[in-house]
Amino acid sequence: MPAPPAFPEHWEADVVLRDGATAHLRPVGPHDADRLVAFYARVSDESKYLRFFTPYPRLSERDVRHFTNHDWVDRVGLGLFVGDEMVAIVRYDRIGPDGRAVKTGPHGRSSTAEVAFLVQDDQQGRGVASVLLEHIADVARERGIRRFVADVLPSNRRMMKVFTEAGYTQQSAFEDGVVRLNLDLAPTDTSTAVMLAREHRAEARSTARLLNPRSVAVIGAGRNEGTVGNTLLRNLAASGFTGPVYAVNPKAGDEPIEGVPVYRTVLDAPGEVDLAIVAVPAPAVQRVVEECGRHGVRGLVVISSGFAETGPEGRALQRRLVRTARAHGMRVIGPNCLGILNTDPDVSVNASLSPRMPRRGRVGMFAQSGALGIAILESTVNRGIGLSTFVSAGNRADVSGNDLLQYWEDDPATDVVLLHLESLGNPRKFTRLARRVARRKPVVAVKSARHAQGVPLGHAARALTLPDQAVDSLFRQAGVIRVPTVAEMFDVAQLLAYQPLPAGDRVAIVGNSDSLGLLAQDACTSAGLVPLRPVDLTTSATAEDFRKALGDMLASPESDAVVTVFIPPLTTSGDEVAAVIAEMAERAAEVGKPLLATYLAHEGLPTQLRRLDVDGVPALGSVPSYPAPENAVRALAEVVRYAAWRRRPAGDVVEFEDVRPDTARALVRARLGAADAAGLSPGEAAELLGCYGIHPLPAVRVDNEDAAVAAAERIGYPVVLKTIAEHLRHRVDLDGVRLDLGTEVGLRRAFRRMAARLGGPDQARLVVQQMAPRGVATTVGLTYDESFGALLRFGLAGPASELLGDVAHRVVPATDQDVADLVRDIRAAPVLFGYRGAPPVDVEALEELLLRLSQLADDLPQVTSVTLDPVVVTGEGLRVLDARVRLSRPPMRTDLGPRAMRDPH
Repeated sequence: MPAPPAFPEHWEADVVLRDGATAHLRPVGPHDADRLVAFYARVSDESKYLRFFTPYPRLSERDVRHFTNHDWVDRVGLGLFVGDEMVAIVRYDRIGPDGRAVKTGPHGRSSTAEVAFLVQDDQQGRGVASVLLEHIADVARERGIRRFVADVLPSNRRMMKVFTEAGYTQQSAFEDGVVRLNLDLAPTDTSTAVMLAREHRAEARSTARLLNPRSVAVIGAGRNEGTVGNTLLRNLAASGFTGPVYAVNPKAGDEPIEGVPVYRTVLDAPGEVDLAIVAVPAPAVQRVVEECGRHGVRGLVVISSGFAETGPEGRALQRRLVRTARAHGMRVIGPNCLGILNTDPDVSVNASLSPRMPRRGRVGMFAQSGALGIAILESTVNRGIGLSTFVSAGNRADVSGNDLLQYWEDDPATDVVLLHLESLGNPRKFTRLARRVARRKPVVAVKSARHAQGVPLGHAARALTLPDQAVDSLFRQAGVIRVPTVAEMFDVAQLLAYQPLPAGDRVAIVGNSDSLGLLAQDACTSAGLVPLRPVDLTTSATAEDFRKALGDMLASPESDAVVTVFIPPLTTSGDEVAAVIAEMAERAAEVGKPLLATYLAHEGLPTQLRRLDVDGVPALGSVPSYPAPENAVRALAEVVRYAAWRRRPAGDVVEFEDVRPDTARALVRARLGAADAAGLSPGEAAELLGCYGIHPLPAVRVDNEDAAVAAAERIGYPVVLKTIAEHLRHRVDLDGVRLDLGTEVGLRRAFRRMAARLGGPDQARLVVQQMAPRGVATTVGLTYDESFGALLRFGLAGPASELLGDVAHRVVPATDQDVADLVRDIRAAPVLFGYRGAPPVDVEALEELLLRLSQLADDLPQVTSVTLDPVVVTGEGLRVLDARVRLSRPPMRTDLGPRAMRDPH
């Protein structure tokens, strides 16, 4: 008999509930017997009745054994735990057609199971049952179960709602006073959308709990000025935080610190604590976290260092910290972080080491490095840019940039999102979230390690293996504005935050310096914008001259944006001109055209160009200024591209009706078998691709002249003779292909010469193929990246892609808009559209090929590499001349499936 399955540790997960709190989900085993009994005792008689359909006041010893002993195949139980207490349980039992429990036997197994839940009364309404259903359904699918059956009393409306709102295909029937529900566990578009929507709400609320505390405890608060604990307390007081503050330090005595009452432990704090700022030595953090959990603290900001950034021992400390916090319902920012800020007047919290509290604004900022975070905050203050919220995540052990994207998407106080990313913990999820957020709010990112592709010490993330230009492609697909430096990030941010998006790429230039105007014009051309002829008002221009010229350009139907360049004038004061520019900004807002300035080399929002709201805070309509025209135009170009991306429809994921996915899956299963990887032969590759309407041009393997001639006569002249030997394919110096062979004599001569030059027929591995029509040779492919998943790849065949790296990528599944952008994303794209008088090629056929390949990749995750090279595209259609396919088992996806938080490893 086969050995029983090992304990399924991979089913364990930390989860975020509907209210933003966390809990731990894991398989239930015999060691949970006492926890189960205690849990059942806390459940009300009504809930017990709804579960068992009869009064059931207590569990017998047999019940306890039954509910805690599982085989992990036919009988599975999952429990939800807060701290050490079980608060909910879900289980399934595989059943046969008669509804009785069955075990997997040698002749197959039933694919149906009965499922049942029990949730502690004080945990109901927190989304517990929906989380449990997501996970037990995922476990069931892994164990070959395709359908759940659930008997529910009609009065149990909450449980009925859990099933009906899950999005699975279902049927129901009423028999003997009980509603019997049948759920098909195959994921549907609806069930996936439901899971993602619940994930979004839960993660956004969990982040909101951290950023909007009503009370704060500073644990490790000190009396000595300049210490971390004292600095945190001072910054918190200076920020005007509106709620109670507790200082915690067992050695600080009884006298208040900075006017704040002191307590030995957080357990002694007299009131509730929403947020604990932890600044104690690393070895003491675990005790502090446990005490916070016992006191009911809702979230932690761990400033303390000495964790994963120090090595394996520190990483173990960090992992334990996060797991303990999550088990008690707390999220963690940090450790080794700068802290958080919220400028909302109703909160006004500076829970960080930064001495500068930025003014209130519409920009949300996420950074990882604490040191860089201080510099970033300094820049916002110096430029006059206001922030809504700021988070420095440090080692990013729990809360990450993805959580902040979930929060900022719906945050009414945030219009622009800024990210400084040193690593990406879950790149697939990042691109999915960023693409959704960017449709509503611009996302600007600085991604470090463009060339090193490393991961900072302490970050639980995999180093990216894709070339940096590929990462650029994926960010563009998601609508993320990627810039190389922090300074350029703020250049773009100050334009997005205070000016409208442009409707096009035509730029009017108005100024009182001919040379600066020409610099701006050149910068526009270099950045891909369309500059109008600069309007030079000369250095003797008056404020009235500026008013008329700016008014004309804003009113002109030929312009989409206006750049004004201004140097100290000869005949009027700078303040008068500034007043005119500020006045014109109101008109710019009315007509929807951004107005930006190079004003006396100022950087940011000069006082003279600010438009203030009722609270005296710079508002929409303030004019951003740049120290040089090139800076202004570079920022404008990024915003123009983003606005164009946002105007374009997102597109649709096309599903072709002539595909045969079931046949393809059978081919993959047969070829891969129990192996981890396998390469397909040319025939097998053609058969698999043919299931998706991709038909490589047949090539006949030939070992001698006569075979080559026979193949050519069957195919029809003219033909191509080429090598398919991998080590010879790209050796241009060895002349591995002969084209347009139109006669038997020519073919025989070519065979002899190539066989001799390439080491003999066996070494040369020659094939005869029909001569394709002349066209543009391209390379189309599919690759699997461990960070981003399946990616489409496109470029021109030959040196353009191989030597110059002119290749673009898109994440699968790709929409029709994605593949249209992909084809046009490479620098050599003009070759496809009639470059220098050449006829344009059939781009629609090329886009269809990419869409078919995307559908194949989405249906068959085991297909991890496809190379179609070359694909010759003509004016009417295309020909795939060579195809190579490789299968392997991709790692489990972490961006989809049941809601689960990132492993603190």
